[in-house]
Amino acid sequence: MRDRYKISDQNSVYFITSTIIEWLPVFTNNKYCDILIDSLKHCIENKSLNLYAYVILDNHFHLIGSAPELSKTISSVKKYSARMILKQLEDDNRNWLINQMEFFKKKFKKESDHQVWQEGYHPVLISDQDVFVQKVEYIHNNPVKRGLVDLPECWRYSSARNYLMDDHSIISVNCEMS
Repeated sequence: MRDRYKISDQNSVYFITSTIIEWLPVFTNNKYCDILIDSLKHCIENKSLNLYAYVILDNHFHLIGSAPELSKTISSVKKYSARMILKQLEDDNRNWLINQMEFFKKKFKKESDHQVWQEGYHPVLISDQDVFVQKVEYIHNNPVKRGLVDLPECWRYSSARNYLMDDHSIISVNCEMS
């Protein structure tokens, strides 16, 4: 991974994007989205993840967050969710998707027969309040730009609901950068 795609200051706030291998559509129903939400909740409760904004789309997620060891925290989110997604795919007999994750798995990955997430993630340092606001708006408008909803707060798996409706029922977020 190139240096510009690494978290250089573990105590700063970052905009992060992570994508399913080959952009496969995994987050197509609540079961799969809830796996990712549960992983984020675990990291909030146990790894001091400070979540400011997020959106989950069919094949990737964006978030703004900080944590004492943010790199390890994001790795933990991806590792746990990958294991649980594969289990759920098996339970749901979604063999075509499991087969794709086996086919596209990087050859050097020896610890698993499948690969759920693309290698790494794309962190962007949030340097000031203006960049924070711009990234929050980007996150919230992502489902609107894709034509999935008319209003950001209508997308169930987005912090737009937290910001615009004060609805923290899916997951709590901090609506102001600290």
